[in-house]
Amino acid sequence: MNSYGITDRGKVRRDNQDCFLIERLDAQDCCIAVLCDGMGGEKAGNIASDLAAKTYVSTLRERILANKKRRPDIKSMMEEACDAANHMVYSYSCFDTDYTGMGTTMVSAVICGGRVWVLNVGDSRCYKLTRRSLTQVTRDHSLVQDMVDRGELTPAEARVHPRRNVITRALGVNELVPCDVFTPRLAGGDMLLLCSDGLTNMLSDREILSLSRRNTNPLSLSKALMAEALAREARDNVTIVVISK
Repeated sequence: MNSYGITDRGKVRRDNQDCFLIERLDAQDCCIAVLCDGMGGEKAGNIASDLAAKTYVSTLRERILANKKRRPDIKSMMEEACDAANHMVYSYSCFDTDYTGMGTTMVSAVICGGRVWVLNVGDSRCYKLTRRSLTQVTRDHSLVQDMVDRGELTPAEARVHPRRNVITRALGVNELVPCDVFTPRLAGGDMLLLCSDGLTNMLSDREILSLSRRNTNPLSLSKALMAEALAREARDNVTIVVISK
């Protein structure tokens, strides 16, 4: 497995409230990647995303290392780690009124023993990229996605809707939050792209696919996507993680 991550505050924001972590557990043939996009004010958003990412990875690493089964239940471990991250951010927000209402999105991918799991809360996304196609693995937890699902908006209309950034789920806002877990299949040469909405608000799916055809490894694709987002005067923080099998 190869992986690479990159983050930038963009051309408008003063601070970067995004956060990502990639951790390899070579003895377990496992790679953990997580990306968070914080919200709730400059300081609070930074803390929310950082707390969530670190708590999630440390909890998941602990569960995987303690496992003695030949086929570990990675899905349950990811859900437990997500709960721990949510509890950490929520507890922190209750501790200090300066952080009340802070939260963060989360998208994570785990590749372990050749199998793949993807988890998300909020509108940070995971895409599967093959040589010929791009598929969105996750479903946005957002107001406009709900409207698309009900047939009230087309996907094209959702991209430019004035409330496209309103999310319906986030870590740390409530004591409990549900997450979604997906199990995409990856063949040799396929890649997973994790990204914050700072990228998807700048580039369409078709443009991402086009860049992936010219940049076929995590390092070059991450840098090409970031360069294009910044060239378009990225209005938000942009974070990208790419993993190849």
